[in-house]
Amino acid sequence: MRFLFKTAYEQDIRLVKHGGQAFWYGVLGLVLLAAPWLLSEYLLAQLIFVLIYAVVGLGLMLLAGFTGQFSIGHAAFLGVGAYTQAVLVGAGWPFLVSLACAALLSAAVGIVIGLPSLRVKGIYLGIATLAFGFIVEEGLARWESVTGGNAGMHVKAPSLLGWTLSSNEQFYFVCLAVTVLCTFGMLNLLRSPTGRAFVAIRDSEISAQSMGIHLARCKTTSFALSAALAGIGGALYAHQIKFLSPDQFSIIQSIDLLLMVVVGGLGSVHGVFFGALFLIAMPQLIAVGKDWLPESVGQSPGLQAVVYGVVLVAFVMFEPMGLYGRWLKIRTYLQLFPFYRAGMFRRQKSFQKSDRLK
Repeated sequence: MRFLFKTAYEQDIRLVKHGGQAFWYGVLGLVLLAAPWLLSEYLLAQLIFVLIYAVVGLGLMLLAGFTGQFSIGHAAFLGVGAYTQAVLVGAGWPFLVSLACAALLSAAVGIVIGLPSLRVKGIYLGIATLAFGFIVEEGLARWESVTGGNAGMHVKAPSLLGWTLSSNEQFYFVCLAVTVLCTFGMLNLLRSPTGRAFVAIRDSEISAQSMGIHLARCKTTSFALSAALAGIGGALYAHQIKFLSPDQFSIIQSIDLLLMVVVGGLGSVHGVFFGALFLIAMPQLIAVGKDWLPESVGQSPGLQAVVYGVVLVAFVMFEPMGLYGRWLKIRTYLQLFPFYRAGMFRRQKSFQKSDRLK
């Protein structure tokens, strides 16, 4: 088992903690670069969706996992970014400029939503974001002159530096580059004073305020950054599916995104990618499992929703750290074997937070 002895602050905030991490991340990078030649067309398309949902998940993880502000209407930001990208690219704007505008407009909408939501938290914040999600979905359906309404609108293929990205292989590398940049941006943000302020607010708002952290400014910033990442993911999502309609950004999509970060592991960047893999793989596993179930059960229209609900309840009850937490336990077991103790990861008693004692 590896023990790290830190003697300087730079070691504590270093992105790569030791040589083993550098090696395995390097191997992962090589595999991702070679993916277009290793995977079939269908699997490559699924991997593109994993990268897109990972970008959106990074934004929701920043808001929910690191700032403690839950959103049940995050698909609205995804829809704002997707339609902004589709409209601007259709008007002849360059891909990168449209992508930046999608992020900025989504961030502006996030600020508009974040400011009124500063007075509420917990379930009341979730209800406020849920209402916002319904408003955006209805607005996209009614604004027919721009969005096409319920009839939908087609999205042109992106063009980058004069090259039209018409194939999955070309668009995959764009999604991979955007995901890597967003991930590095997220990691560096968490190392900064702003990111540490987000975590302090999540743990205890009263303690954070007593240390001089401006709650309103930090919460609004978190909403804006989270919405911007969702807008970037929405822009990529629009080009991948090539057709947009308002029902693609409904409450079901918001619940899927929340399920992704909870199952992946709240408070962990790694958990975003585990959750994105889960979100893309689960429908495929359910489709395969239908063949083994009785016809009356396998053909039920609500089967997927039931499975998602059972999985979410199971993780909340038995593995609150998500898939990444389970992986940490497996890794520790392998490192300590045969000296592993069964009670090593037993959850401690939780006590009331100071901001609840009023």
